[in-house]
Parts: sequence; structure tokens; C-alpha cells
Amino acid sequence: MLFFSSRGMVYQMKVWRLPLAAPHARGKALINLLPLEQGERITTIMPLPVDEALWSELDVMFATRSGNVRRNKLSDFTGIRQNGKIAMKLQEGDQLAGVETCTEDDDVLLTTMNGQCIRFRVTDVRVFKGRDSTGVRGVNLAEDDHVISLSILGHFEASADERTAYLKQRRAGEDNGTGEDSSDAEAADDAFVLSPERFAEMEQAEQVILTISEQGYGKRSISYEYRVTGRGGKGIVAMSTTKRNGRLVASFPVVPSDEIMMVTNGGQLIRCPVDGIRVAGRATQGVIVFRTDKDEKVVSVEHIPDDGEG
Repeated sequence: MLFFSSRGMVYQMKVWRLPLAAPHARGKALINLLPLEQGERITTIMPLPVDEALWSELDVMFATRSGNVRRNKLSDFTGIRQNGKIAMKLQEGDQLAGVETCTEDDDVLLTTMNGQCIRFRVTDVRVFKGRDSTGVRGVNLAEDDHVISLSILGHFEASADERTAYLKQRRAGEDNGTGEDSSDAEAADDAFVLSPERFAEMEQAEQVILTISEQGYGKRSISYEYRVTGRGGKGIVAMSTTKRNGRLVASFPVVPSDEIMMVTNGGQLIRCPVDGIRVAGRATQGVIVFRTDKDEKVVSVEHIPDDGEG
């Protein structure tokens, strides 16, 4: 596994070196496992593919809280010594928001605290040869905003009419009573209908994005609502950040069999399946997922993928 720190360093450790403990155990402080400096903390943990032959086929995408992105070959992060190595040069006060493996067939999705998001092709970010650069602009942030998540989505070519027709036909087929219209409905032709073959093709490539706010509200949205644009723009609405919802704390792709674990600043924790969270339009407010106490906020959301053993 690779451990990326708040000061832009990367450390490597074999999984078997991590202590095995019960769910309620406190665990072992990473300062005792990695050579972290005072004030340095781990911000992203990235498992590496078990098959090392795949490493040469993958890139690594970085995103910082200030909205910068950078792409490197995964091979740049092999053979890391015990004291670590520089992963990305960070500007004063900046931190890593996420690190993910990707290929040139993927898209990048950046989501911000104030409810904006932007989706662009991985190839919009060139492969950097060095590890000590600050990267390039991924999203143009408002003054009081920062990036909270980096997600990698599979790319699929579809027009605005196709995307909106798919969303309408999908809702009609499910008849789930959400009452939510597509966020891109204004760009579509109401008379446009997908053929069964095209609908099946888009259904096969569909992904679902889960978004959670600090007040415990969340929703799942279909990936076709997140249209692909150019890198460096202001983006589109990811979720309505009303007074009820608060700001966003997490956004990532999920499948119905996944679970999430949410933690509040008051030390409360809940684990729940994602299939109970309603599928709704991209710019909507969502539904209550975690009822927090007054003055308590969700500060962390962990994705628990289905391990296939259920």
C-alpha cells in the first residue's frame, strides 16, 4: 500500500505489516509505523494492484484541496525507501485531497466543499515526468471553497440528448417515485428516444455517484448527469448545499452492494448499505442518512466496497 501525507510525501508498506485487530480496537498510531514528521498526517491510502505486471499500464492522478491535478506513471512510485519520497510539491497551506490510479480511457471527477463538481478526461492532464511539480489547474474554485474528493470514472461517449433520454427512460422503467428531473433536462429533446440496444449499452456502462453532506444528508446520482467538460472550469452543481444540508464531505462511485461508514465530530459512528439511499437528480438536496445531534456534523465518510463474501 502507498500512504500519501499532508506534506506531499509518499510511503510504502506491505499490508501484512499493519496490525490486525478487532473492530473496536484503537489500532496502532501511524507515527509508529511510518517515519512521519511532527504535524504530518496521512491524507490518502492507496492499495496497489496485486499483479505487479499491471503497474506499467496504470497512471496515478493527484488532486489537491486548492484544485490542482497532476498525472504520473505508477512506475514512478515503486521502490520507495523506508524514509519515503516526495510525491507532489504542495503550495504553502495546500494538502492532497485524493490520489487514484487511472488509465487514459477514464474521466476525472473533482467535487468541492461548496457543492460544485467538474468532470474531464484523464488525457486533459499530461503525464508529468517528475514528482516535484505542483501540477495544473483542475477546477476553478471560489475563494471560500476547496476540493473534498477525487474520483475516477469510466469514460463513455454520449450526447446530451442520449444522456437525458437514458435518465428519463431509466426512471420510467423503475417507477421509483423520486419525482426528480434530470439536471440536464433543459438541453434535451423531449421527443428523443433511445433504441433498446443503445439503452442496454448505456446501462452496462452506468456508474452511480454517492454524495454526503455534513448534516447527514445524501443521495445517489447517475453518472450521465455529470457531463464531461474541459479541465479548469468552475464546474456544475454536485448537490444542493442549503442550510439544511450544509457543505459536502464526501462524493465517490458506489454499487448497490456497497456500504459506507460515517463518523461525526462528536464521535458517533454509523454503518449502512448504500442501496437504501435514494437515487435522485444531481442538483437535489438528498435524503437523511445519518441523524446527527444539534451542533454535530459528519466529518468523515468511508467507502466499504462489497468483498463478494456476502
